[in-house]
Amino acid sequence: MTGPKSSRRVRTAPPTPPSPVPTDLTAPVEDYLKAIYEIELSHDAAATNDIAQRLQIAPASVSGMVRRLADQGLLAYERYRGVRLTDTGRRAALRTIRRHRVIEAYLVKALGYPWDQVHAEAERLEHSASDELVDRMAAAIGEPMTDPHGAPIPTREGVIDETKHSSLADLSTGRRAKVVRVGDENDELLRYLGSPGIRPGAAVTLLDRAPFEGPLTVRVGQAQYQIGHALAAKILIEGASG
Repeated sequence: MTGPKSSRRVRTAPPTPPSPVPTDLTAPVEDYLKAIYEIELSHDAAATNDIAQRLQIAPASVSGMVRRLADQGLLAYERYRGVRLTDTGRRAALRTIRRHRVIEAYLVKALGYPWDQVHAEAERLEHSASDELVDRMAAAIGEPMTDPHGAPIPTREGVIDETKHSSLADLSTGRRAKVVRVGDENDELLRYLGSPGIRPGAAVTLLDRAPFEGPLTVRVGQAQYQIGHALAAKILIEGASG
């Protein structure tokens, strides 16, 4: 006769908490991490030349910095491809991006800045503003989900909407769509788009498309405008309909 089987409790190790994000990163390091994050959105990894082009510096300078960031555990090499952010590096990049985009939103909503004058200000302030100050800014303007140009704002926990959108250049003739985001690096471009009201939330209809990547004729409200193909590619849209 055998006795009752003894039960064995299987113990599982608790999940390893994420490594803390360094709080003493320099402005150049934050710029590198932010640039690599943005490159990764459209590429599997960031090559040296891509980083150099985005930051407008020499590739030789990039190689040295990349090695230092890898030694700090912020980057990981992918053979023959380039580098990718580690989990710690990604969270550090998103923290800087959150600062930048909250500051832009605050300057527009609370201080009345035009949308074409906030990018450079945010570039300077993103490295000096504390996380607490940025959180207070966000709370003061209602916790916006996007910046004035439609770019998603990461949460305090580093969560961000990375939905990929098509561009106005991809819209079929006769279709209507809503603008969700435009590039913010060029102030003149923003002024140009702001004049006809091509901003996040605006409805646009593609009326005609010139051949060989020629200009696109679009309707915004009751007016018609012509937009170059390259510029249309910088205007992201959603909800295309006939």
